[in-house]
Amino acid sequence: MKFQNLLAHQKSFSLAMKIFNITKSFPKEEMYSLTDQIRRSSRIVPVNIAEAYRKRDYPKHFYSKLTDSDAENSETQVWLEFALKCNYINENTHNELLNESNEVGKLINYMILNAQKFGVSI
Repeated sequence: MKFQNLLAHQKSFSLAMKIFNITKSFPKEEMYSLTDQIRRSSRIVPVNIAEAYRKRDYPKHFYSKLTDSDAENSETQVWLEFALKCNYINENTHNELLNESNEVGKLINYMILNAQKFGVSI
């Protein structure tokens, strides 16, 4: 199986793309702060999932990359909260993105708790 087939990768990639498109409307003064930070944290989630899957022959690396991915997903949630409080996104958009992020977190945790299903030798 390719990492692109992992549901966690697909959902996190989709979320990162939604965030990218939404942040296009953020004010220019946020370009090197909030916009950059939320794009980076959301993009690193699927990247780390891909790296974890490729490192599945090495359990410690697999877990490390997935916990990094989970942490970046949490960081993305904080940036979404800032975007809401700064009125760059409305509450409906915030809730939709937050729900998707929570789903990604559950999928990452599923991978961590069921590593053997992803080819990790325990």
